Amino acid sequence: MAFFPRSIRRNALVAGGLLLTLAMTLAGCGASSTSTQTPPSQQTVTLALDWTPNTNHTGIYVAMEKGYYAQQGINLKLTPYSSSVYPEQLVAQGQADFAISFPEAVTQFRAQGLPLVSVAAVISSNTSALVSLKGKGLDTVASLAGKRYAGFGASYEQPVIDQALSCGGVKNPTFQNITTTLDPVEALKSGQFDFAWVYEGWEVIQAQREGLQLNVFPLVDYCIPDYSSPVIVTSEKIIQQKPDMIKRFLAATAEGYDYAIAHPKEAADLLIKGAPAGTFDDTGLVYASQNYLSPRYAAGSACWGEQTLAKWTNYPRFMYDHGAITDANGNPITTPPDYAAAFTNQFLPPCK
Repeated sequence: MAFFPRSIRRNALVAGGLLLTLAMTLAGCGASSTSTQTPPSQQTVTLALDWTPNTNHTGIYVAMEKGYYAQQGINLKLTPYSSSVYPEQLVAQGQADFAISFPEAVTQFRAQGLPLVSVAAVISSNTSALVSLKGKGLDTVASLAGKRYAGFGASYEQPVIDQALSCGGVKNPTFQNITTTLDPVEALKSGQFDFAWVYEGWEVIQAQREGLQLNVFPLVDYCIPDYSSPVIVTSEKIIQQKPDMIKRFLAATAEGYDYAIAHPKEAADLLIKGAPAGTFDDTGLVYASQNYLSPRYAAGSACWGEQTLAKWTNYPRFMYDHGAITDANGNPITTPPDYAAAFTNQFLPPCK
């Protein structure tokens, strides 16, 4: 069974049709934080994961294994990902204090009245790409025009890929957008699809380790606005009620990611050690992925976690301009989002 973390596919379900059902469900729920009111030295804090443990989460596992959370008076509990209950849902309902999410999902949730706020960028830039198998004659973005795309059903797929094709020189971009439940590597291997959307830090490495050679087209190289992804989110209510807890949580988390940046091998060891037994079939993939991500967690930023208004404006505005942000009735919103309200850096520790 293919291991597919950092799921664009999971994110698409949240940012697409299932989000409407989720928003309607949450509309009838009262949100109340589950963080205990006990003294900071004993405070339990919950973080909902977006997928099975992977190198996006390394800094968190490092901070747990090395006692950084304990030093901040936090007993961190991780909520495993479940396809029936999304991490953003847990935060919105007050059943988790934080969650791993994505700008697309945060933008959609906020448009539908669910006040999530990003408090830290896990990876400073977008590391996703379109890929095709080498040897198939699809060695340029332009060659993907008209081909079969292994889609995941999100409203933003069409405009993103159209933009990439146009940037690659296609005058009238078209492609066959076919929704599938196959993960990207398996989709390409099946022969039923010609290209897919993946993360360079996992699926590309996974494919290489399986002996597959890919043509890789990073989206940031093809006129798609850059954005930080994934991100750590909380609710406006928790921001109002527990600012000190957020600061302490992020201080420990930042220390974990700083360690992972400086010590990729040791950080990967701690991820493998801390994750549930059997999480990783191929530990070599973990080490290779960690080597890729460690220098990218905070690349271009003054320190880990920092977010910018430009990134929280440009990509969401691209989504808005192409009708990919919908309201609670599933219709494209007609007023631009409040881009600045979707994130804050105020709880991050000072840069070292």
